[in-house]
Amino acid sequence: MMIRTKSQIKESELEKLAIKMTEWVGTPISIIIHTFLFIAAFLFYYAGVDLCTVMLVVTTIVSLEAIYLSLFIQLSVNVTKESLEDVEEDLGEIQED
Repeated sequence: MMIRTKSQIKESELEKLAIKMTEWVGTPISIIIHTFLFIAAFLFYYAGVDLCTVMLVVTTIVSLEAIYLSLFIQLSVNVTKESLEDVEEDLGEIQED
């Protein structure tokens, strides 16, 4: 029997959250929300905020989002790799039988 430590449990919960977020990013509702957020960001210009400030904030947010998207993509690759390794092991056992 394997006893899991608190850090392993928290890491597992964190991984689950990250996978859920990765799955959410690819949904149509995510696209709709992002579209509305970008429209809202540019509406600040009409509310009197300097266009350079609006562009700076939007560019910063988009850059951070791109970093997170690349991290989510790498997470997906890692999860898929682990899944394929499990399938390889199963196939090896089936071939032995």
